[in-house]
Amino acid sequence: MFISYFDESGDDGYPVYSSELFVLSCLYMHETHWKENLQIVQAFRRHLKITFGFPVKEEFHSKEFVTDKNPYHGKYSASVRREILFQFAHLIPTLNLKVISVVIDKKNIGRPTYDVLKNALTYAVQRIENDLSQRLAAERFLIISDEGRLPKMRETTRKLQKINYIPSQFTRSSYRKEIQNLIEDPLPKDSKESYFIQLTDLLAFIVSLYAKQNLCKEKISWGKRILNVIDYGDEILLMEIMKSALNIKASKSNPYGIVYYPK
Repeated sequence: MFISYFDESGDDGYPVYSSELFVLSCLYMHETHWKENLQIVQAFRRHLKITFGFPVKEEFHSKEFVTDKNPYHGKYSASVRREILFQFAHLIPTLNLKVISVVIDKKNIGRPTYDVLKNALTYAVQRIENDLSQRLAAERFLIISDEGRLPKMRETTRKLQKINYIPSQFTRSSYRKEIQNLIEDPLPKDSKESYFIQLTDLLAFIVSLYAKQNLCKEKISWGKRILNVIDYGDEILLMEIMKSALNIKASKSNPYGIVYYPK
């Protein structure tokens, strides 16, 4: 069985929203690798404590950390925040797992009833299903996420197991293929208690930076607080560092497998 962890960057509101992009990222690993992966992350967090004074049990919120907001405000210089961000990126490919990210660009949405979270989750679940079906047909997976969006996620995954249409790569039509490998409803886990959800938050944050400069038709500024820590172009370096852990087959149109909709 595979265990998947989900988290997001941006809000899923539409047509009223505060962020132009919604990014949903997930990392998934086989149950036999879970303990080893956890031990690697725990050792990394102890390293952060020894080297930078970042508490082992402190929750890591990527955006708040990089932008020097509470509870991190004033504790770490810009150079240290950059170094920690890059060290987290280097951690990802040392783990035995795969990553999928979905970007919903709200500026490209053409109808007011578009459900941002439902579509993002659908694309992500479909790609986990495809990956496992092609490589490990007998394996199943479950979803773990912070509680905030769990009711909508539960509703969506239940529907996907009953009816699921997939756009054809060759025509404008779609075909029906229900999700078979997902077990149980999405399960709740407080992000404070999960290093893996915190890593997924990091992935979503980095993918958001990448999308704003490399996927959107009109580039979106990161804002001064982020630019005080990293420069344009660093998002490419971060993606390259993590590339071996990314499921690049999730999207044929992007070198990092990032799923970008609507196009």
